[in-house]
Amino acid sequence: MAIPRGDAIALARALIQIDSRNPTLVPDSPGEGDCARALASVLNDWGFAVEVMEGAPGRPNVVARLGPKDTPALMLNGHLDVVGVEGMTHDPFAAEVRDDRIYGRGSADMKGGLAAICAAALAGVKSGAKRQILVAAVVDEEYESLGMRALLASGVRADAAIITEPTRLAICPAHRGFAWLDVSLRGRAAHGSRYDIGVDAITHAGLLLAELDKVEQTRDSGPLHPLLGRGSLHASKIHGGVGMSTYPEQCDLAIERRMLPGESIEKALREITDACEQVKARRADFDARVTLRTAQLPSDVSPDAPIVRRLRGALERENMPVRIEGLSAWTDAALLNEAGIPAICFGPGDIGLAHAAEEFVPLVEIDLATRALTRVVREWCEGN
Repeated sequence: MAIPRGDAIALARALIQIDSRNPTLVPDSPGEGDCARALASVLNDWGFAVEVMEGAPGRPNVVARLGPKDTPALMLNGHLDVVGVEGMTHDPFAAEVRDDRIYGRGSADMKGGLAAICAAALAGVKSGAKRQILVAAVVDEEYESLGMRALLASGVRADAAIITEPTRLAICPAHRGFAWLDVSLRGRAAHGSRYDIGVDAITHAGLLLAELDKVEQTRDSGPLHPLLGRGSLHASKIHGGVGMSTYPEQCDLAIERRMLPGESIEKALREITDACEQVKARRADFDARVTLRTAQLPSDVSPDAPIVRRLRGALERENMPVRIEGLSAWTDAALLNEAGIPAICFGPGDIGLAHAAEEFVPLVEIDLATRALTRVVREWCEGN
């Protein structure tokens, strides 16, 4: 794949045209391999020192470096995988340009941002650089972050990181974490006429949801974060019942809890179990089992942290507006921060368009992101 040196727009379009749907989310998809190999080839042509390493079986990460080895590194990070394309209102992989936007799955989330970091690294690293830039393109961010976990497990480290998730060019130092919890409610199957022996598991799920709604109504007066506001909880899925004239013996409920920095996975689990105890105190036949399916920690970097100040200063010197906001979605920044690498998000596109029926990234935002990040890279490599 031949891309003109440093052309972020051309690289973004080329990456969007490659189907890199996450194979765990979309089992018949090709995965990230073709996209990773194409990106590695471009970066090799552009003069990066490129390494392709396994992020998961058959799913390669790309790690590319510019600048002197064994010096402090600034990581610029993005992910290669995209979600499914069902229901999209335009060709998901055409990368069509119209109305000064690139349309396609992954255009906002986040191949536009991935292209911007590659172009910025190339433009910003000059001969005589005192520090290095590390571009990391990882797999599986959309599901379990296997790529970032593998990258960190391999020993890759940096002094700070910028992830170009779609933030509309706002600096986002914080985002919520999440816990996915399953509640299995057991009733007693019986003929619909036998109220004397039947126990309705679906009604019991409703009682639990009503109890959890009481908790949800208290959050505005509970813990608040200056950039993120409050935490939240919602019912994601419910399934139960076998027929109109049968008391349902089983009802399965899936719940998502979005957690603020400072809130723990244990707290999220305890909210559900406490609500179950409240219902149990009123209904002796209430029977629920709560299990944690998966969880990801929140991310929180101080707005005064060096990496935030560095990016803010670059925006000011480029005469670009400075906005510091919380990001609604979870990102790999949490894993980097947990590993001791201060990581923030800043990139082109709108997170509101991620995974949507219509997805696009404005051309001007790719250009502006590239310009701001080029200054960050240049100043980092100069040792400033």
